[in-house]
Amino acid sequence: MTDPHFHPLADALHAWETGDLAKSTERAPERAETEAFPRLATPLDAGPQPPAAADQQWYLDKLSFPGQYPFTRGVQPTMYRSRFWTMRQYAGYGTAAEANERFKYLLGQGQTGLSIAFDLATQIGYDSDDPLAAGEVGQAGVAIDSLADMEALLDGIPLDKVSISMTINAPASVLLAMVIAAGEARGVPAAKLTGTIQNDILKEYVARGTYIFPPGPSVRLAADTIAFCAREVPRWNAISVSGYHIRDAGSTAAQEMGFAIANALAYLDAVLARGVAIDDFAGRISWIFNTQNNFFEEVAKYRALRRLWATLLKEQYGAQKASSMTLRTHVQTGGATLTAQQPLNNIARAGFQALASVLGGIQSMALSCYDEALALPTEEAQATALRTQQIIAHEIGVSEVIDPLAGSYYVESLTDQLEAEALALINKVQELGGSVQAIESGWMQQQIADSSWRMQKAVEAGEQIIVGVNAYQSPGEERPVGIFRPDPETYRTQHARLEQLRATRDQATVQAALSRLRAVAQAPAGPDSNLMPPILDAVRAYATLGEICGVLRQEWGEYEPPTVI
Repeated sequence: MTDPHFHPLADALHAWETGDLAKSTERAPERAETEAFPRLATPLDAGPQPPAAADQQWYLDKLSFPGQYPFTRGVQPTMYRSRFWTMRQYAGYGTAAEANERFKYLLGQGQTGLSIAFDLATQIGYDSDDPLAAGEVGQAGVAIDSLADMEALLDGIPLDKVSISMTINAPASVLLAMVIAAGEARGVPAAKLTGTIQNDILKEYVARGTYIFPPGPSVRLAADTIAFCAREVPRWNAISVSGYHIRDAGSTAAQEMGFAIANALAYLDAVLARGVAIDDFAGRISWIFNTQNNFFEEVAKYRALRRLWATLLKEQYGAQKASSMTLRTHVQTGGATLTAQQPLNNIARAGFQALASVLGGIQSMALSCYDEALALPTEEAQATALRTQQIIAHEIGVSEVIDPLAGSYYVESLTDQLEAEALALINKVQELGGSVQAIESGWMQQQIADSSWRMQKAVEAGEQIIVGVNAYQSPGEERPVGIFRPDPETYRTQHARLEQLRATRDQATVQAALSRLRAVAQAPAGPDSNLMPPILDAVRAYATLGEICGVLRQEWGEYEPPTVI
């Protein structure tokens, strides 16, 4: 302890223990059983000789301590020793009442938050009785046509205690308005609501396809929603920037990172243009990423993402608050890695992916269920996925140690490599004029398509083994019993609900609200023409999702994508 080169790291460790760590444990004490586990490993634990000064400085600059810039080792000083990650299972199907029953089942099984799947018609802004919705109502998620459906979906769920994550993009502002209005009716003000809307429309153009409007107006709508939430719904994450769908479309891990962050910068710039200060909204940007099968790459990915985002926010955007620089992420295990062949193998895949996510330091997680390559998951499959998370949390000890792989030559070099590759892609997108321009030109889509093609070639050539698919097959194997299918008659139920709604609501109030929305949509984007207030008024009047999106379709048109070969 007398070596002068020892002091920088030792002093920094002492400052962390008496500062950030002490404050954190005062708010959220660590579990008693963690006393048998050292919470943190640093270079000071490597041996009797103190590390060289250069090694100490590298540690402080590149890793530091959990909850401290650049957040490589995690966004909280104690990580899971005080509180586990939020456990959600992605769920929703049929009518609002049916999905509500599934949510209550999952909460009863120990789930700690909701993750809502919407049907395709809802995702692209059509009512259930629209001819274009035929065959899709309630099939891939829950059908939500109006505030009445949202009220039924959230019936009996304590909105001031349960966080709500919604995978919705093009009409995200409308669905958020429905949650706000449902909360108001139950005496829960907007300021007490917690949750997330995905609201990341840019990745829809490159990876998923549930867009409605052209990129420019879509970014305006997303930015208006973020600015509104910064003022009115301060505990809500108004955007969840998605690398998940980029990865599921066939990207590499570095592309998932780089393109997601490049898209996030586009939203930052749009909100800043509305006069909102960076520290007034950046802390409520959340993320969703995709954990796939390369175990160490996935661990390193989350560590690199946190450092890269923190550096960009501090150095390029001048963020001052630590919360503005922290990348907080939900994770879904890799949907594209699931196989219809030998589907029970997917339990192992999801388990390893979940373990990598925890070792990477994520904040919320859902596991893709073993039967999702065949159909919507059964209750049994969803319970198995939830139990997998609970086993990782409670039984194997990894939640007791913060960033246990830190200092690994392999993990640290891989972290650096992924950070550098992602930054190069971000810079390339900026050279092209930003994400909107990179998307409109087709460049970003082409990069993902090329990567997907290379991976598929490797599988077909047998260079990449997929167990049960191109190796170790079991000919004649039957699908497991209990495949879940939503009621195909859901659309009739939704039709009847819409007929009743339109017959009983105040039509004059609806039309007046839609007219106000049209007027704001016609005005130039800016702080005085935020679209959320008129959308909220229309929702309160029980205007339908299709009616609200229809106004915006008329004003902005629909997007026609470029051809990517």
